[in-house]
Formats: sequence, structure tokens, C-alpha cells
Amino acid sequence: MSLTLTAPYAEAPAPAACAPVLAPRERETLRHIAAGRTYLQTARHMGLSKHTVDAYLRRIRAKLNISSTAELTRLAISLGL
Repeated sequence: MSLTLTAPYAEAPAPAACAPVLAPRERETLRHIAAGRTYLQTARHMGLSKHTVDAYLRRIRAKLNISSTAELTRLAISLGL
């Protein structure tokens, strides 16, 4: 009898590999949201409207197939933002 060990599931691609697809302003927005700031606080700090912040976050979610703020935060941490 032979025993083979396998991973229980396939890992998602490393976040570092996804990093280049984010524009600088998207990365900055992600950093603020991951730090716990609201859309309005982020917008004021970046000199934008809260609608623009929302658009940046929607783009990030679409590009990286992320659906929750918790996942966004985990991504930001893994990217060192």
C-alpha cells in the first residue's frame, strides 16, 4: 500500500503576483480602507469624492475577484500596504 500526501485544496495565486495590476491610486485607496478609514475619510485624505473611492474599490474587487472588505484588508496586509 502506498500513501500519498496532497494539499486539501488549491491555493489562490500569491497576492504579490496580483500587485502590478493595481494602479497607484487604487493601492492608496486600498491602504486607507484596510487601515479602517471610511470611504468619506479616505476621500478627504486623497482629495477625491467618496464616489471615486467607491469606484476604485469596485475596480479592485472586480480585478482581483474579491467580494468583502475583510478580503481587501487581507490583501492589503499581504501586499505590505
